[in-house]
Amino acid sequence: MRDAGGLYCGPVVDAHHHLWDLSLGRHPWLKPAAGGDSELAGDHIPADYARAAAGHNVVATVHVEAGWDADDPFGEIAWLDSLDKPHGIAARYVAHARLADPGVEAVLDRHASHPRIAGIREIVSWHPDPAKSASARNDRMDDPAWRRGLAALGRLGLSFDLLISPFQLADALRLAGDFPDIVFVLNHCGSPMDRDPDGMSRWRHGLKALAAAPNVALKISDLVAYDPSPTLATLGDVVRTCLDCFGTGRAMLASDHPVEALHASFRETYGAFKFILADLTDDESIALFSGNALRFYKF
Repeated sequence: MRDAGGLYCGPVVDAHHHLWDLSLGRHPWLKPAAGGDSELAGDHIPADYARAAAGHNVVATVHVEAGWDADDPFGEIAWLDSLDKPHGIAARYVAHARLADPGVEAVLDRHASHPRIAGIREIVSWHPDPAKSASARNDRMDDPAWRRGLAALGRLGLSFDLLISPFQLADALRLAGDFPDIVFVLNHCGSPMDRDPDGMSRWRHGLKALAAAPNVALKISDLVAYDPSPTLATLGDVVRTCLDCFGTGRAMLASDHPVEALHASFRETYGAFKFILADLTDDESIALFSGNALRFYKF
């Protein structure tokens, strides 16, 4: 499981990435008129992912909903099913659903019947700075209608991918306590987006508190998204904080490709993971690089 340099070279399960075909016109956030990043304004299909991930022994991946038109909740799934997906790419899906919609239970029932769908994501990330917010509301996790939709996930055995800001970590802890039968998977290290001392302290304390909930797991992913001057030292500090909080039993590694490619290549991302985590045991490495993703996403 180690190469000549002592770095992990065993199997990798990428727990978070995205695919899209812009010619379909189904991803409003990627349209130039919507302020989409020009560097993301290209197609990303399994062959593109396979080229980006070459050399890292990726044996399976989890495709996370990519902002497909929310009025068409099954369209993205049908499109994914139609693709040629070699090498275990998109072997599991995290689908989208608008949990507050009155008819959401029928949507969730249909998602749950699909053999590749293991979880649901609806982005609820809010920040006091509107430029850093993905949601205009900071009360979504307390909304009774939204919570009714969320409650169905426990009955259906679906997890919930939670994309939030550090300002919402206390809300997420309360949510996890209120729904102990649902597994929550916190995306992107809990989004340490404010890199000043106060912001990092808020993130560290909130992450540690949330880790007390046994039904919460963590994706260590897209490390470079919020780091204006990434180095192995700054990236390693975030990774180590995540592991101090969640341990190697409830954390998993992921790329967030191609979004991470705005700042770093797939090769650089997983190269950093392997270097930062070189001191782990083989069992700990296998858990982080593949085993935990296989377990949490029910491969």
